[in-house]
Amino acid sequence: MANRGPSYGLSREVQEKIDQKYNVELETRLVEWILIQCGDDLERPEPGKQNFQKWLTSGTILCRLINSLYPSGEGPIKKITETKMVFKQMEKISQFLQAAEEYGVNRGDIFQTVDLWEGKDMAAVQRTLTALGSEALTKDDGHYRGDKDWFHRKTKGHKREFSEEQLRQGRSLIGMQMGSNRGASQAGMSGYGTPRQIMRYDSPRHNGDQSNP
Repeated sequence: MANRGPSYGLSREVQEKIDQKYNVELETRLVEWILIQCGDDLERPEPGKQNFQKWLTSGTILCRLINSLYPSGEGPIKKITETKMVFKQMEKISQFLQAAEEYGVNRGDIFQTVDLWEGKDMAAVQRTLTALGSEALTKDDGHYRGDKDWFHRKTKGHKREFSEEQLRQGRSLIGMQMGSNRGASQAGMSGYGTPRQIMRYDSPRHNGDQSNP
């Protein structure tokens, strides 16, 4: 895990505000879900934000988590290798993030790799995992494991299907509502860009006299 020096001044204040968003109770719930979702061979981390970060930093657990939401052998990450090479671990985190978005997690809920790797925003990591759990619960395809009260079930929109005949009738109705230009003329209208003729109130033409002065 990368080492970061201490923050000072405004940077420190910003970091403290970010750290305050971290939810200890949510950490416990997420750990329980990941342990159940991934299997019994995972070792439970000690409580605490730094321990939670260290537990996930290699990217291996995250990759296993997203794969567990698919049928066996059909997960999006085909090969999960154990390695201590920094760029390989960051690559696995990136693979998880891409797979989570493809699974249905909103891009606005996806954390950045450095948020986890450098511990810059572990609350964002919690947000991504929570969104993933909600998506898995909502799909209800038999691959979610754990308590159904741990995450919020998203509301599914009701998609209406229309036949081609209904669509054709709808287009016809819209056309009728918009009116028709049949029988219309441009009499009395000046062309676009043509200057208007302004007549004095006391001019003969204004009073109906069409003769020349």
